Amino acid sequence: MRAILVTVGLLFLGLPVLAEGTARHGLSMFGELKYPAGFQHFDYVNPDAPKGGLVRQEARGTYDTLNGFTIKGSAAAGLGLIYDTLLTSAQDEAFAEYGLLVAGVAVADDLSSVTFTLRPEARWHDGTPVTADDVAFSLDLLKAKGAPFYRFYYANVDKAEALSPHKVKFTFKGQQNRELPLIVGQLPVLPKHYWQGRNFDTTTLEPPLGSGPYRIGKVDPGRSITYERVADYWGRELSVNRGRYNFATLRFEYYRDSTVALEAFKANAFDFRRENTAKIWATQYKFPAIKDGRVIKKTLANGNPTGMQSFAFNLRRSKFKDRRVRQALALTFDFEWANKNLFFDQYTRTQSFFSNSELASHGLPGAAELKLLEPLRGQIPEDVFTKAYEAPKTDGSGKFRQHLRQAKQLLNSASWSVKEGRLTNATTGQAMEIEILLVNQGFERIVAPMQQAMQRLGVKVSLRLVDTSQYINRLRDFDFDIIVGSWGQSLSPGNEQRDFWGAAAADRPGSRNYIGIKDPAIDKLIDHIIFAKSRAGLIAASRALDRVLLWNYFVIPNWHINKYRIAYWNRFGHPPAPPKYSLGFPDIWWLDGAKDQALQAAAKGRK
Repeated sequence: MRAILVTVGLLFLGLPVLAEGTARHGLSMFGELKYPAGFQHFDYVNPDAPKGGLVRQEARGTYDTLNGFTIKGSAAAGLGLIYDTLLTSAQDEAFAEYGLLVAGVAVADDLSSVTFTLRPEARWHDGTPVTADDVAFSLDLLKAKGAPFYRFYYANVDKAEALSPHKVKFTFKGQQNRELPLIVGQLPVLPKHYWQGRNFDTTTLEPPLGSGPYRIGKVDPGRSITYERVADYWGRELSVNRGRYNFATLRFEYYRDSTVALEAFKANAFDFRRENTAKIWATQYKFPAIKDGRVIKKTLANGNPTGMQSFAFNLRRSKFKDRRVRQALALTFDFEWANKNLFFDQYTRTQSFFSNSELASHGLPGAAELKLLEPLRGQIPEDVFTKAYEAPKTDGSGKFRQHLRQAKQLLNSASWSVKEGRLTNATTGQAMEIEILLVNQGFERIVAPMQQAMQRLGVKVSLRLVDTSQYINRLRDFDFDIIVGSWGQSLSPGNEQRDFWGAAAADRPGSRNYIGIKDPAIDKLIDHIIFAKSRAGLIAASRALDRVLLWNYFVIPNWHINKYRIAYWNRFGHPPAPPKYSLGFPDIWWLDGAKDQALQAAAKGRK
């Protein structure tokens, strides 16, 4: 659910200014919505898609709880399927959301509140109506007993009031924030009558009550979880749902690592695989089922921002406090060699925290950015004003002595020098030792050359591969030196930036300020993003923040690709092209009976 909120719910910043009580069927940053009131279905779906059948998906690691709203335990995959939110996104339209649980939404003219009118037909799976009391209860419960993320995320929501059984009002506090109405629109609504008397802030394997298109079926902890489509789902005929949720059954099969999962896919143990590893995509998808057409392999365009994946430093460790140390260590990663020898030249080096979007900084800062950056001069790196950021670049030969010489000079200037073969701090006498914490075995071959380069500088480097549960716990406690840190970005960033880079999140267990940034200048730039009054202002603020993050060398940028790499057993139908901002699987796909029968016949013929 947290992923849904962050990556789907934060696509918006500006809203048309509406008088209190002027309700619409949706909200858009640009005022006008693509889909008018009374529209029949989204353009990217097949409204006549057949219903039925099973789709099997993979999940990684394990799970031990069906409550995904707390930090306790590892939540099962797919739990968002059992809950409805107030609004839902259009996957082919940026900055727009439409009513799901609600029929109308009205924003106060001073942005101090938003009022939602619930659909009277909305029902929980036990037949009980969804009411305004449920909505208000959900906000209070998540802030009081949910993961710390929720208290932080809804910090500027003062209260939620049930004005009537089907009308609820959210009142905001603090500065005007055009994003807040959309943030509360993505609130997962929980049943008050179910959770009262139950312990919310603990793990549980009792299937909770929901209102969404699916309910939990079979639970096999740590191995699989099955969801069944609710036959009498109250929202099945809504325009925002037509052509969606076509499968009768969804099952997630759990695998401990990617290698085992790939072999299971080849054996037809599950149906769909999205590949994230370039080497595997280039070398391991040549098995017979692909050659004879039983498995389809393809790439599809991805129009979403790709954000930042990186090797991230933990500034809570004193050895990383000096910017020059971080800059020096960044010179040990030879992306060009890795792309050529490990990635089959499939990737692009990431040069921005907002890559693949208009929010990414480039060149020198323009006038709008300088207006935000000049007041911070002296508090941020001077390079922000004088240089265009570019990640270190090599010729790809694997020989980059010049970079290592530059790294040595930077370390020396920061009072680190080699003594008896070890990089040692002149002030403290501390020898530089670094543990790179990994959860994905595939990163070992990528990190190993960087480890060797660091060791040439006198740094003692160890690679630590741990299981998913241990990794999550160590991240929550910020118990690491360097991790593979990833921050996805939306088309319109906002409050989540506080969780990523804000000082208030640096010491909060479970936050995504993995780096431990506590910088007043960065906090000011985050506020410029959150309280921007126009799209142009948002772009300028995002680019300004991007520059400051980059020039602080908080991370060693990795790489990105603006395509989905997918493979699936040829038993499905789907619209001709996915929506611009989503892959659409399994949401708008369906089981094609003829293809499924042909696939089954081929399987029998091969026995």
